[in-house]
Amino acid sequence: MAHDHGHQHQHEHDHQHHPHDHADIDWAELAPLLEGEAELYTPLYQRALAWLAGEVTDPGLVVDAGSGPGVLTCLLADTFPGARVVAADGAAPLLERARARAARHGIADRFDTLTGELPDVLGSLDYPADLLWASRSLHHLADQRAGLAAFAACLAPGGTLALLEGGLPVRFLPRDLGLGRPGLQARLDAAHEDAFTRMRESLPGSVAVTEDWPALLTAAGLKHTGTRSFLLDLPAPVSDKARAHVAATLTRLRDLGADAGLDAGDRAVLDRLLDPDDEAGVHRRPDLFVLAAHTVHTAVRTG
Repeated sequence: MAHDHGHQHQHEHDHQHHPHDHADIDWAELAPLLEGEAELYTPLYQRALAWLAGEVTDPGLVVDAGSGPGVLTCLLADTFPGARVVAADGAAPLLERARARAARHGIADRFDTLTGELPDVLGSLDYPADLLWASRSLHHLADQRAGLAAFAACLAPGGTLALLEGGLPVRFLPRDLGLGRPGLQARLDAAHEDAFTRMRESLPGSVAVTEDWPALLTAAGLKHTGTRSFLLDLPAPVSDKARAHVAATLTRLRDLGADAGLDAGDRAVLDRLLDPDDEAGVHRRPDLFVLAAHTVHTAVRTG
């Protein structure tokens, strides 16, 4: 389920869209990819959380709804050192990773996990949240409007919901990358949008909704208090970790069938990009970069 990158931030739309509800997902196998992505995006998340710390003062309970392996949950704990932090997710193997990360960070004494599907699992919280962070997890719920209402119901009076949804598609490659027809990544975006739409439509009970997040937050009974976007800008030459992330993302898009809308020429270029021995591939080429923007919307429960 992201990334979001946690795993619900995942699927660059892939981080940023592996369907959380699909029973055939091997979360233990996927965990390193999700962790790697969230770690790569940490500079973006740190800027977003620094902004959020100006909006939310000394929360007692912070909940990461759709936490995945807990990279962001631990960043939330760093940002709000006085808070108890709860990672909530449907994938138990990912929460095991989250607990291990919390122990490594020395925050196990104020870190808990809740295993179960969103949003119902949030009904098991011991008390209402002062901050609920949902990073690209809402779009995995069949009824996003009902999901937001459930998120809102978990907030204490004066509590904040921070929703990471939207932004811009990530860019890795020049428009003309010296292989095939220019504009491959834009065509990958279009194919992925189609795959993402099919994922949404395949959710049992799926409800279409206009993705006006501030309006949806207002409809959930919250007061929309801010929207801001944050940039991840890793210029060429990138680290080996960034190269591995790009390769993993493109591989996942191909495996998910998001390249189905590409012609044979584009698919051949994608194969070359993913060949570790090809000088023009993402493992070796000097012009690879990572540029992305994520958008965070905040809203407060006033009653």
